Amino acid sequence: MTPTRTAGLTDGLLVVDKPAGWTSHQVVGRLRRILGTRKVGHAGTLDPMATGVLLVGVGRATRLLGHLALTDKSYAATIRLGQATVTDDAEGDLIEARGAAGVSVDQVSAAVDGYRGRITQVPSAVSAIKIDGVRSYARVRAGEDVQLAGREVTVSRFELIRTRWAEVGDEGYPLDVLDVDVEIDCSSGTYIRALARDLGRDLGTGGHLTRLRRTRVGPFTLSEPHLSPHGLDAEPGAEVPLLGLAEVARRCFPVVEVDGAGATDVRHGRALAVPVPADPTAVMAGEEFLALYRPAGARSVPVAVFTTG
Repeated sequence: MTPTRTAGLTDGLLVVDKPAGWTSHQVVGRLRRILGTRKVGHAGTLDPMATGVLLVGVGRATRLLGHLALTDKSYAATIRLGQATVTDDAEGDLIEARGAAGVSVDQVSAAVDGYRGRITQVPSAVSAIKIDGVRSYARVRAGEDVQLAGREVTVSRFELIRTRWAEVGDEGYPLDVLDVDVEIDCSSGTYIRALARDLGRDLGTGGHLTRLRRTRVGPFTLSEPHLSPHGLDAEPGAEVPLLGLAEVARRCFPVVEVDGAGATDVRHGRALAVPVPADPTAVMAGEEFLALYRPAGARSVPVAVFTTG
């Protein structure tokens, strides 16, 4: 795969390996400076502590982001059993420190079994979910007791990779904790922090996340050309590895090809005389991505037109 490389206002999708300590919005802001355009946006926010795959749209691809079916994601994470925090991750203040002495790996493995498949999960209170228009994390910081409703998510893979004991705390008050490295495949909307919290609750130890790396979003991974954390330090005008709109469309949607007359109809936003297989479907003319269409009875109608011609 050879991506388009650009230093200007070019349309495409950029896979970024987000560094720790950066917000997703900061990544977008830096790329606007590097690329010299305001038409930059991201899909699938990552917490500042997290690293890994962040998808960024440039130019016309910003309009495509909301249509991408990025429903499956993969993570590598470390869960610390023995301590709980207000944020369910290492960035929050400790609220409980029971330790994990006496907990066996077999017990951890058995507890993990309960979080595979379709589950109901209560998201972390310190999250970006809105309650009456106000972010949940803002309400928590204002001193409110926030209780979020449970939601169904799917965890298709939750695998223990490695466990190791550690001693934390002050010199006079050591605490034995168990760090558990895991790999998780899940649906969009799953909070890995909440899995850590709930696993610790079930084991009676408390738990929180100390490391989180997103390794996949839909069909996009870091095994393909991507922007490294170092690339975010580039000067304006630097090249970045963009995936063109046509390639992104073929990887993310079913595709229908049209001839010259059909392409003209699509460019003018007209209905097509034949139905498309799904909502949405990418309509292509050769290697040019024209639009997204949806079925409408015996015809199909546009969802969004991306061609400039």
